[in-house]
Amino acid sequence: MKIRVVSSREEIPTLNPNEKVIHLAFRPSNRDVFMLAETCPKIEAIQLPKSYRRTVSKSIEMFLEMQKINLLEGDVWGHRKDINEYYNVSQNVMEKIQELKADRFTNEVIAEKLSRESKLNSDMILYILSKKIVD
Repeated sequence: MKIRVVSSREEIPTLNPNEKVIHLAFRPSNRDVFMLAETCPKIEAIQLPKSYRRTVSKSIEMFLEMQKINLLEGDVWGHRKDINEYYNVSQNVMEKIQELKADRFTNEVIAEKLSRESKLNSDMILYILSKKIVD
């Protein structure tokens, strides 16, 4: 699974309209979120660092909820945007999720366990589990 990393609001109009998961590495304004939803109509999730997530307005939260876009908290640790514009969730993590699901662990336990072992936030792991990408 790939997460498109966006470093600045100037990148939003140039995004591929088929992007599904986007990490915003800047503090987005309401206008930025509206433009993102318009530019990428197939978007399913927006991930923000914890400090930026807390500053998102209630109106934007409601807008995203109505558009069925998940607002996730988390970061893409160790990612270098100058090398690759996408952060790839490793195959190892995806396999580990499958193993834990096969062992009948709950999604919450899987998210907690893997967030400690991987560089992913539990919100992102729960999103992956909800999309049944690992079935």
